[in-house]
Amino acid sequence: MTFDEFLAQRLDGLLRYATTLTCDPHQAQDIVQEVVLRAQQRWSRIGKTEQPAAYVTRMVTNEFLSWRRRCRELVVTPSAMDAFGAVQADLTGQVDDRAVLLAGIARLPRKQRAAVVLRYYLNRTDEQIAEELGCSTGTVRSHVSRAVAALRVELASVERVREAL
Repeated sequence: MTFDEFLAQRLDGLLRYATTLTCDPHQAQDIVQEVVLRAQQRWSRIGKTEQPAAYVTRMVTNEFLSWRRRCRELVVTPSAMDAFGAVQADLTGQVDDRAVLLAGIARLPRKQRAAVVLRYYLNRTDEQIAEELGCSTGTVRSHVSRAVAALRVELASVERVREAL
């Protein structure tokens, strides 16, 4: 498979994955652009691997994690989540769970966010996530567990507000 064929098949998925990781479509485009440039330069080697798509996805993950280390001062606000589509308020005025969940994901620490996105967005196993993040499977389970617990707390607080209304 040529690099152009790979890109035609996988670019949209890489952008969706990066957007889910970053919660910012502009940052996602920057990350994917950087990864695509590096992948193109190394395609003769990457294209020969057993799973070039997994290799490039890992490049996106690594770029996200290193970008977050370089730019710790950036705070993702819920308004950055608009890229996921406008939140349509229902007729009863209840809070949109999807918006709450995405905003909660945006506030997670970078490794927890990456672990959750890899698990629930890309359906990766603990072993695959551990390999991608460069940590043990126990650490992956800890990241996912803590992230899910934090998201449950946020959703529970929204539910309490709903009941109060």
